[in-house]
Amino acid sequence: MSFLDKIFGGKEEQKESKSFWKTIKSEEDLNKAIKESYENRIAIFKHSTSCFISKTVLKNFEKEIENSDDENVSFYFLDLLAFRPISNKIAEDFGIRHESPQLIVFENGKAINNASHQDISLSQIL
Repeated sequence: MSFLDKIFGGKEEQKESKSFWKTIKSEEDLNKAIKESYENRIAIFKHSTSCFISKTVLKNFEKEIENSDDENVSFYFLDLLAFRPISNKIAEDFGIRHESPQLIVFENGKAINNASHQDISLSQIL
């Protein structure tokens, strides 16, 4: 692995999926997530796998989640490069401008908060 691959992530890099993430890969997955928001709060993390800033924010956010004891939130992960149409649908359906990285919090089927870049933190959810 080259130096630049270590910094920016090479093709060999595989995302280690943390156990708390549920992935969104289809409109059906998105609809299930929104439906779940009627039972408890959910958060969707929109991540660009080719962006160093997004990777850094994701790692910091994952550390916050791992150090939290709140189990009343479900965390969803959306890979923007692989599933951009779903990100566009979220922006259109909920009136939230697309950003990356971005965290959107849902409750009772509605987006109640969102943050991007360094403003992303667990405090946005709780």
